[in-house]
Amino acid sequence: MEIYLSVHIKSKPEHQENVKAILQNLVVQTLKEDGCIRYDLHQGIDDESTFVFYEIWKDQKALDFHNQTSYIKAIGSSLENKLVSEAVLVKTTKL
Repeated sequence: MEIYLSVHIKSKPEHQENVKAILQNLVVQTLKEDGCIRYDLHQGIDDESTFVFYEIWKDQKALDFHNQTSYIKAIGSSLENKLVSEAVLVKTTKL
């Protein structure tokens, strides 16, 4: 069963460009994963400090693999003190 995720991230305005670069690098790394079907990064139009990932994973096993990669494990420390609040993740399946 495919897994669909949307992840909302809000950077502090003064860290917007740095956060954007970190997230763009995450896209480059993640798209190399076999179980990744889609991994899009969006930036807010009205608020450029808002970033949204739209992800589709082959299955839970692929998502679990992704969550164990070194770049995902390092993302917390990379974004430390750069976000307004914790990322909001919504995990769904297609009806």
